[in-house]
Amino acid sequence: MVATPSPQDSASEIAALVAALRQGSRRALARAITYVENYDPRRTALLQALPPATDLPYIVGITGPPGAGKSSLIGALTTVLRQRGRRVGIVAVDPDSPFTGGAVLGDRIRMLQHTEDDGVYIRSMSSRGNPGGLARATWEVLQVLGGAGFDVLIVETTGVGQTELAIRHFADTVVLVVTPGGGDAIQAIKSGIMEVAHVFAVNKADLPGADVTASQLKQALNLRPSQDWRPPVLPVISTTNEGIAALWEAIESHYAAIEQAGGLAAVRRDRMYAQLSLMAESELRARFHAYLRNRPPSWDDLMRRLARGQTSPSLAAEELVDQFIETSCSRGGPPLV
Repeated sequence: MVATPSPQDSASEIAALVAALRQGSRRALARAITYVENYDPRRTALLQALPPATDLPYIVGITGPPGAGKSSLIGALTTVLRQRGRRVGIVAVDPDSPFTGGAVLGDRIRMLQHTEDDGVYIRSMSSRGNPGGLARATWEVLQVLGGAGFDVLIVETTGVGQTELAIRHFADTVVLVVTPGGGDAIQAIKSGIMEVAHVFAVNKADLPGADVTASQLKQALNLRPSQDWRPPVLPVISTTNEGIAALWEAIESHYAAIEQAGGLAAVRRDRMYAQLSLMAESELRARFHAYLRNRPPSWDDLMRRLARGQTSPSLAAEELVDQFIETSCSRGGPPLV
């Protein structure tokens, strides 16, 4: 049996880990991310030693329907950023594997040209059933990357639907990627993501219908209430890097608008309540799932009553939630596993 490290040993380890992070150690970076992603007991001390949330580098969110080419676009955008001397940390959130629960890792395949670059770090994460298109530990992984000295952070969501809008509470600038044809542009116009995006990228702009898609997006933007920032609609071809430099310039223009309006820290403070609410919901969901995995004492009885028609799924769910709350209050809550 492995002995649990003493608080003094843990503090010493975290101090050494953070020092290695700041010196650019990729091994330390991988270990720190693993701590926060797996909710390791050392996670709290690590997060307290990292820069606060309001001091993180600039965060760009890349979102859009499945198949829009988000990962390829991030690869192209990273090339432009590296040419300008920027160090880029990427968090790519994949859907869950139905077999292992882990990330599919398709994002890394499309960014292979950057895997040997010390100025780029790519972390693929499973959403683990978390709603909103992001993983539960997304913000904490961003904190780790910020502590490691990356000066631009990019977050790729899973393929968004009409309600997967959590990215608006995490990214400073949100880029919505759509493609010509297939109804992607129309779906974007119908969904709430239209109101979230600060920049629109029409990817695969060499395909027929790209001009129509861009026109539809611009018309939809005309229906939005007047705002200080008007989102640009830009054609790009991520496979050839065409339009990618202009895309980054548009992102930088939005950054300048944020600075003029009071700066990143002020914008992030305004988002803190929404982030707190989302993270609390995620925490409760994870703890309840752990409670169910451990089969609460009433489980077999509930299943028998359900099978006999003596209760309904909704009433049984209410019983389970009540028992979960009672157990959490009396025993300090079930462990996160």
